[in-house]
Amino acid sequence: MNSPDNVNRAKSDPEYRNKFIADNEKFILASAYKAVGRFVTKSDDAWSIALIAFNEAIDAYDENKGSFASFSALIIKRRVIDHLRSEGRHDKEVAFDMTDMEMSDEEDGGSKALETQVRSKVSRLSEETPGPTSSAITVTDEIEALKSVLDGFSFSFFDLTECSPKAAKTKKACGEAVRCLLEHKDLYSKMITSKTLPMVEIIKITSLPRKILERHRKYIITAGIILGGDYPLLSEYMRDIKNGDTGKNVDASKAGIPPIVTGVLLSLSLLCDL
Repeated sequence: MNSPDNVNRAKSDPEYRNKFIADNEKFILASAYKAVGRFVTKSDDAWSIALIAFNEAIDAYDENKGSFASFSALIIKRRVIDHLRSEGRHDKEVAFDMTDMEMSDEEDGGSKALETQVRSKVSRLSEETPGPTSSAITVTDEIEALKSVLDGFSFSFFDLTECSPKAAKTKKACGEAVRCLLEHKDLYSKMITSKTLPMVEIIKITSLPRKILERHRKYIITAGIILGGDYPLLSEYMRDIKNGDTGKNVDASKAGIPPIVTGVLLSLSLLCDL
C-alpha cells in the first residue's frame, strides 16, 4: 500500500489521497502512540497532529528518502513531540501492547466495550508508572529507520562490519564514490529506486576501479543514504565519534546503541564531512 507509486498518486489525486489516508489510519494511530507513549484515539489532539503530519509526509516524500513508512513515522513523531512541547506537557510512557489496537473491520467501527477495556488498562498502567518522561526522536530511532531502508537493498546494517574499508587509499576511493552519488542527484535517485549501486555511471565519472566499488558496495550505499537522507541526529553522532567525543550529544550505552553499531558508525564517520 505504501509503495512510491501509491504515494505519488496520492500527491496528485485528492480522492485517492483521502482513501490512502483512510487505509493507513491504524499506522497513523500506532505512530502517534509511539510518540506519546500511551493509547491514542481519534478524539485526542495527538491524532489530529499525526493526521496532519501524515498528510505533510505525502507531499514531502520522494524515493530518495527511503521507505515511505519510515519517513512518515519520523515526521509524525516529530510533529507530535513538537506539539507536546509547545503545550508544555510530557506524557507518561505506558508499557502497552500494540496488539490490543489490532481490531477487525467490524470492531474498528465502534466497539465501545473494547475501547473502555483499553482505556481502563491504560489508566491502570499510568497509575503504576509515576513521574514524567519526555519523548523524543533519538539516534536509535534513526538507526532503526536506516535498517529498514537497508533491508530493501538486501543487506543488513551489521553486514557493514565485513565490508568497511581499512586502507587509507581504499577509504579515499569510497569517499569519492559517495561524493559522486551526492553530487549527481540522478545517480542517487537511481540507486534508491533500483536498490543497487550505479557502478557503471560512477566508474565513468570517477574512473574508480570496479573492484573497489564491488567489494565495498554496501559501505558506499549506506554512507550515501545517511549523508543524502534525513538522518540529522545520526549524522551528528557520527561527527561526535569522529572527533572522539561520543558522550557530547549521545551516551551510546544509555541510548542502547550496541558497541558493534558504534564501530560501524566510526568507520562511516570518516566520510561525514563530504
